Amino acid sequence: MPYSHHSHSGQFCAHARDTLEEVVQDAIARGMRVLALTEHMPRERQDLYPEEIDAGYSEKILHEIFAKYHVEARRLQKVYSSRVKILVGMEVDWIRPSSAAFISRLISDFHFDLFIGSVHHVHGIPIDYNSDLYEKALSKSGGTNKDLFEDYFDLQYDMLTALKPPIVGHFDLIRLKSNDPNTDFVKTEGVWKKIQRNLAFVVSYGGMLELNSAALRKGLKEPYPNAEISKARQYRLTHEGAETLT
Repeated sequence: MPYSHHSHSGQFCAHARDTLEEVVQDAIARGMRVLALTEHMPRERQDLYPEEIDAGYSEKILHEIFAKYHVEARRLQKVYSSRVKILVGMEVDWIRPSSAAFISRLISDFHFDLFIGSVHHVHGIPIDYNSDLYEKALSKSGGTNKDLFEDYFDLQYDMLTALKPPIVGHFDLIRLKSNDPNTDFVKTEGVWKKIQRNLAFVVSYGGMLELNSAALRKGLKEPYPNAEISKARQYRLTHEGAETLT
């Protein structure tokens, strides 16, 4: 049964394209039976992306856009209910410990069907936007990929334990802008231990990892998560871990 649990539209996301309704219509045309609408949560002024700053966005504007998204998503959920099962959700962005209260308020205010838990920042710096920002985060971590990877998976663990997201977004996104995006995590002992810890925790509360094919579109050899993570003993051999395709 074709499905996707992670999507964005150009109507409500600066790095996507098409209206939200066109995204739904395209999913129907592709024969999808389940589609989750998961626009990005609004963020504080200090966490805006360069493209959002250039567009003149503010924290208030992002909140207004997000509220409009929720209204439109619920409308589409009703309009297309006979043709596709639409789940209305959001992709949360864990940036720092204070993110917990902000995210909890959004969940309470909008009553989503589900949400994706993701990490796009380390040390408050976007790690998937461009190489310059990745290098800035790398320097803050100590200067090596190992340092930054460990900080990323520690931050992810903070997000997991605080939110227990039903779906974990692009589990190993940190490799995207590194100088070795197809890295072998198993060979980096400290990083691999943190990955195993995080996977074990996801299994413990019944969460899922998304199998995100965007990595292939961006030039990586494997999707998120890569094969070694998907096959990790603590995750796969329990027969409890699950993945959802996006």
